[in-house]
This record gives sequence, structure tokens and C-alpha cells, in this order.
Amino acid sequence: MDLDSQLDPQSAWIAIQAGIAQISGLVISYSFSVLGAVILLVAGWLIAGLVERTLYTGLSQVRGFDSTVARFLSSVARYAVLMLVIVMVLGQFGVQTASIIAAIGAAGLAIGLALQGTLQNIAAGLMLLFLRPFRIGESIKVGAIDGDVEEIGLFATRLRAADGTYILAPNAKLWNEPVYNTTRNRARRNDIIAGIKHNSDVGLAQKLMIELAKADSRVRDTPPPMAFVASLGEAGVTVTLRYWTSDKDFLRTRIDLTEQVKKRFDEASFSFAAPQAA
Repeated sequence: MDLDSQLDPQSAWIAIQAGIAQISGLVISYSFSVLGAVILLVAGWLIAGLVERTLYTGLSQVRGFDSTVARFLSSVARYAVLMLVIVMVLGQFGVQTASIIAAIGAAGLAIGLALQGTLQNIAAGLMLLFLRPFRIGESIKVGAIDGDVEEIGLFATRLRAADGTYILAPNAKLWNEPVYNTTRNRARRNDIIAGIKHNSDVGLAQKLMIELAKADSRVRDTPPPMAFVASLGEAGVTVTLRYWTSDKDFLRTRIDLTEQVKKRFDEASFSFAAPQAA
């Protein structure tokens, strides 16, 4: 073939024009797809948030419906909407739905094998929501974790410590260890321990303690407060005041009664000694 015919400027220009036209068509086509995908993502994000808030508000208004479960279900609904939006966005680029589902299944299997600890947190979160050993607003202690529950999530639980520290505890940690819920029963027992010398009047010490407890309106009458000798030691006698109060008044009552016991014992001229272990 003649080399000049291959390098014909007119033929080359026609080929370039055809390529440009084809590229322009692809750019225009995919521009609409990208624009549609962006619109779907923005709209889906807003709709997912609206669904979450609406569902949570509706479930919270149902009498007797636990707020923890309501928050969890609303979060699941939000993620479900987002997953549907992602599938729709992929469909904008011609990806078949069956292929998407298969890919999600394969990815889920791979992720599940790689993130077994995360799946344990999810399973533990579901069990915590089902059995409800604690609810939002309650105070719990699990191992070294101690604070007020603020949110129970799918993977972790958010708490606030007594000193205001932010705590994010994995659900598996809270599920695999004993949970001490200090507010569930609405009543707590407390012991105020005082050590006095052997030559002190133990009967008077017990009497003063009981009088102080009965005079405090926060101390419950049933069961009644009691004072007793808890232990004997070389240095002295350990006297204990035991009483019950509501969980809300627990700390403040303990502080006040401890101070009052100290003052009354000083007035009675008791000599203090180191308390002995019971």
C-alpha cells in the first residue's frame, strides 16, 4: 500500500474528528451518570438521617418502649437506607443488581473472616439490647469501666465517667464480664465504718450512729438502719453504721453522714483508731 495514502491529512483529520466525537459522547453520557450519582448520594444521606430521626421520635413516643432499642432500630434503618442508595448509585453506571448482591455477599464473607472481633462486638451489642442488663442513663461498672451509659451502639457503648471522662467500651467487653448496675434497683445499701479505741463506749457509739441515720430523711425506714461491732483489733473496735437510701441520694448521704458521725464522736470524746478489716 502507498505510504502517502496512509498519511493522507484528510483521512487523519476525519479519524481525529470521529475520536473526539466518540469521547465527547462518552463524557456527556458519564457526566449525567456522575451528576445523577452525586444527587442520589446527597438525597440518600439526607433521607437516611430523616428516617433515623423520624423512627426514633416515633418509637420514643410509644409507651413502654425502651429508648435504647429505639435508638438501635433507628440506626439500623439509617444504614439500610444508605446501603440501598449505594446500590442505586452503582446502578447508574450500569452495574447489574445481581452482580452487586454477589459482590456484597463475597465482600461480607471476607470482611467477616477478617473482622471476627468486630462481629463479636455486633453480636454482643444485639444481646445487650435484647437482655438489657443496662439502659441509657444508668450507672454501671464492668471491670475497670465505670460510668453512666449515654449510648449503646452497634459496635461499642459510650459512657461518661463520674469525673466527666469520655469512655467508648467495646460491646464484647461489656458482655463477657459481670455487669454491676448501681441504679437498676433504685435502692442501695451503704456502710459507714469508724474505728474507736477499746476504752470507748461502744453502745453509745452505736446509739449515736442510729440517731443520725434516723434523723436523715434520705435514709429509708425499711429496712431500718442498724449499727454493730464489725471487728476487733489490737488498736481498737470497728463500729459500722448500715443503712439504705435511693441510688440518687447514695453519694451525698454518705458524705453528709460520715461528716456528722465524725462530729458527734468528737463531741463524745471518742478516741479514733484505724478500722480493722471485717
